[in-house]
Amino acid sequence: MEDLPSGLPWLRMGPMKDDPMDAQSGGTKAGELKKQLHDLRQGLLVLHKALIESERKAYEETFGAIESQNRFLQLLISDPWFAWLHPVSELVVLIDETLEAEEPLTAEGVVRLRRQTRSLLVASEEGDGFPRSYFEALQRDADVVLAHADVARCLKAN
Repeated sequence: MEDLPSGLPWLRMGPMKDDPMDAQSGGTKAGELKKQLHDLRQGLLVLHKALIESERKAYEETFGAIESQNRFLQLLISDPWFAWLHPVSELVVLIDETLEAEEPLTAEGVVRLRRQTRSLLVASEEGDGFPRSYFEALQRDADVVLAHADVARCLKAN
């Protein structure tokens, strides 16, 4: 397996194996697609929660205790410290919208969301933005590592 730029080969989620949902196979049943997407959503929610808690701890170590849950929510929404987490939130919302849409769920739509997840959850020791912040969270918090591994397993299982 190739090394990531960060030198952490275990972070790579790897290429998708022969996808049973591709157009040539005729797709899978709608219930199976929904379950696969729901499982991915659940994994992302656990990861998102772990990332939020990890960032909160780091923030409080730097700036002191956050005085209330309301203040924390305000920070989470608008403070630049937490801005890197927004793409994960947006991906979960996109999955929710897809699951609740009136249009039938398609194999192509599920594959697209899986690819988006795979391309988002890339950690890099170099640079800045999401990849760098994700790398730092993975380095400091075992809960983030475990949640990442669960999402990776979900992506490989489907």
